[in-house]
Amino acid sequence: MISVEDWAEIRRLHRSERLSQAAIARRLGISRNTVAKALASAEPPRYSRPAAGSAVDAFEAAIRRELALDARMPATVIAERIGWTRSMTVLKVRVAQLRPLFVPPDPSDRVEYEAGGVAQCDLWFPPVPVPVGGGAARVLPVLAMTCGYSRMTSAVMIPSRKAGDILAGMWQIVAGWDACPRTLVWDREAAIGGSGKPTLEATSFVGTLGVRLRLAPPRDPEFKGLVERRNGFFETSFLPGRTFTSPGDFTTQISAWLPARAATRPLRALGGARPLDRWDADRAAMVTLPPIAPVNAGRILTPWCWLNFDPPDGLDYLVLRWARVR
Repeated sequence: MISVEDWAEIRRLHRSERLSQAAIARRLGISRNTVAKALASAEPPRYSRPAAGSAVDAFEAAIRRELALDARMPATVIAERIGWTRSMTVLKVRVAQLRPLFVPPDPSDRVEYEAGGVAQCDLWFPPVPVPVGGGAARVLPVLAMTCGYSRMTSAVMIPSRKAGDILAGMWQIVAGWDACPRTLVWDREAAIGGSGKPTLEATSFVGTLGVRLRLAPPRDPEFKGLVERRNGFFETSFLPGRTFTSPGDFTTQISAWLPARAATRPLRALGGARPLDRWDADRAAMVTLPPIAPVNAGRILTPWCWLNFDPPDGLDYLVLRWARVR
């Protein structure tokens, strides 16, 4: 049985890179039958518990100390300093995983974006409590996604920063776009990849879409700068003077404001073009959505909705529920 990660990569290569089954089999070193089964399965394979810990686990603290002294120290030198006598391959793999944690970001990095290539994702917490029913109000997260090529941004308020709510919000946004960029960029959000590796839920989600999930390296504030700058723009240009009656009302207002205000603003980074001017080309180069919504932990992810209803005592409550695909 292949892993969830391999299943997701097979679907990404087929849907995003448009490789044939034979080409995928050659690239990954697996049989064509395995590729065919992965493409035919709309759900990720059942997760199997990973093997017991590696012998290098006991040396990780010592490896980190050496990398803190010199982030570019060769693995062979680290092995000598920590007294490693086992296979160098195992040690080199662990050093490669830990080294990015100690390499400072390059402030001169500049990313060029191609149409349909990437969308940056982030959670924004508006400093305004929103009524959630029963006289209560809470500060709720807003999921924002900004496309690299066009700078088009969409946002939706979600109930929490749990995996199911975040992924449901992502599905709501890409369903509104009717397409998905080939790469989705996240920081080390706990529900997405807090350990530095994509979570099972996030891997299953992008695998169903056939796209790549890329986690930002630690301590690199510019890696996800596009969407984070939009969050600041929200606070200075969207929030002032507004009131909200519910999370649904917040989403309705920001969804109307974004195409009317943010999408029509000329951007110097785009040579004076507006996000709206580039949006058609950006969306045309994205991956088409699968015919069914992604499945996560047995739950079908469709846009959550806030429903108003009148209980017997006449009070208005807001109830959060998941809509089911029929």
